[in-house]
Amino acid sequence: MLQMRPGCECCDRDLPPDSPDARICTFECTFCADCVDNVLHDVCPNCGGGFAPRPRRPANKLAKFPAQTERVHNPAGCGKA
Repeated sequence: MLQMRPGCECCDRDLPPDSPDARICTFECTFCADCVDNVLHDVCPNCGGGFAPRPRRPANKLAKFPAQTERVHNPAGCGKA
């Protein structure tokens, strides 16, 4: 089951479970579409892979299978200070 991380690892933008702007790599590194397109240029800084839109978890499943709450924020890994 996907972790559904709550924010972008670069800019820390909120990415709720139903966000159409969430992107993930095969290791579930999570970034917003803006950072993937304009900062990372579709290359994950952690694994070197590409990105795909993160699937949205249906609202009726979120109660039993909630999204992760722990944030991963590493702007230095995205070329930011």
